[in-house]
Amino acid sequence: MLTFGVTVLPDPPHTRFLELMKLAEQHGFDYGWTYDSHILWHDGYPLLTLLATQTEKLKFGHCVTNPGTREPTVTASSYATLHAMSGGRAVLGIGRGDSARRVIGQKPVRMAEFEASCAMIKDLMNGRPVEWNGKELELTWAKDRERIPLYIAAYGPRALGVAGRIADGVIIQLADPVIIQWIMEQARAAAVEAGRDPEELECLVCAPSVVTDDLQGARDATRWFPAMVSNHVMDLIERYGENSEIPKDLTEYVKARKFYDYKDHSREGAAHGEFVTDEIADRFSVIGDVDAVRAKLRELDSIGVDHFNIYLMTQGQEDILEAYGKDIIPELKQAAV
Repeated sequence: MLTFGVTVLPDPPHTRFLELMKLAEQHGFDYGWTYDSHILWHDGYPLLTLLATQTEKLKFGHCVTNPGTREPTVTASSYATLHAMSGGRAVLGIGRGDSARRVIGQKPVRMAEFEASCAMIKDLMNGRPVEWNGKELELTWAKDRERIPLYIAAYGPRALGVAGRIADGVIIQLADPVIIQWIMEQARAAAVEAGRDPEELECLVCAPSVVTDDLQGARDATRWFPAMVSNHVMDLIERYGENSEIPKDLTEYVKARKFYDYKDHSREGAAHGEFVTDEIADRFSVIGDVDAVRAKLRELDSIGVDHFNIYLMTQGQEDILEAYGKDIIPELKQAAV
C-alpha cells in the first residue's frame, strides 16, 4: 500500500515551511521531506528540528542530503539525535550531491567515497560501532531502538549498485513507470549479488503533482522538474555515453536542453524548463484531474512503488494538500485494504 509524503523547500520564512508540514500531517500524509542546499535556501537541519518537536506523527528527513557538504559522522549523529527527539520518526535520504555541491563549485561526491560514507552513516546513526578514518566510533546512546532507514537517490548503474548493496530503498525523482521499473531492476540485481533480499528494497518516487482540470496549466507549472532531473541525466551521458544500457526514455529528452540556472533550481516558471515537452511533463509528474491522478498513482502502486512524495514547488500548495487529503489518499488506501 502506498504511503504519501510531501517535500517542502526550506525557503524563508520558516513559519511557512512549518505551516505546510502541519497541514500535510492533518491531511493524512505520512512523511515530510525537505531539500538540503544550504546556499540556495535556509539550512534544513533547524527546520527538521521544528518537525521533530512540533509534529506528532509525520516521519521526516532530507530528500536528499549528501556526504560532501555534510561531514558523514555529523550527519549520523544529527539524525540519531532527531530520531531520539521525535520518538523514532527520522528517515534519511542521501545522494551524491547536485545543487548543494555545484553551487559552491564542487562536483558530486565520487562513487567510492559515497558508498563508504553511506555504509558508515547507516551503522553509526543506528547505534552500531564503525571504523572511520582509522578510529573506532560508536553512538552508545543510539543503541537498541527502532532503526533509522537510509534511502539512496540514484539513476545510473553504479549508484544503483550502491543502493542495492546498502540502502533500505531507492529514491527516484520521476514518475515514469517504464524508467522506475528499470531503475528498480538494477538496484535489486545488486542486492541479490550482495546476498540481500531484493524484495526488501523499497521504491520511493518523488515528483510534482497538480490536481486540476487545466492539464496544460499543470504541464507549464511542472516543466521545471524534468529540467531538474536533466542535471542527473547529463551526468549519466557523460559517464556512460549515449549508447549505453540506460533507457532512451530517460536520456533522449535532454538533447533539447539548452542551459540550467541553479538560481531557479526547483522553481515554477524557470526558464531552463522551456525545452520540456508536454509528453515529458506528463510522464515525469503526476498531473491532471482527480481521476487522472488516481489512475497514475494506481499504476505506480501496481509496479511496486511503496511511497509517493509530492514535490510541493508549485502554486496552490494548500489546494494540492487538500485534494490529496480529501479525494486521493483515502481512496487509494481504502482500495488497497
